[in-house]
Amino acid sequence: QVQVVESGGGLVQPGGSLRLSCIASGSIFNIAAMGWYRQAPGKKRELVATAIRGGSTNYADSVKGRFTISSDNAKNTVYLQMNSLKPEDTAVYYCYADAQSHRGTIPVDYWGQGTQVTVSS
Repeated sequence: QVQVVESGGGLVQPGGSLRLSCIASGSIFNIAAMGWYRQAPGKKRELVATAIRGGSTNYADSVKGRFTISSDNAKNTVYLQMNSLKPEDTAVYYCYADAQSHRGTIPVDYWGQGTQVTVSS
């Protein structure tokens, strides 16, 4: 089984910064991608950023230029540096890992429990 654990959420003022971390552990043969989604109250879960193993990244238009995703493949860890935060960034942020638990298995998305980010003065 694969476990995904996020950390780093909290309360920050508008214009501030936060850094989220996420580590995947357990029975992991290969990770194809890791990334972040978020869900605000009353809204659907939306993609924030994805890091594909191999180097490419994708961002939601709403966070481009403000958020940066990075990864440490050796540690199965992904980070989300969030700058110039806005109240509309307030949400629970979920990390996922698209991982194979064993050779030959189909990659599955494993999710963390989420970490709350609140942007408010």
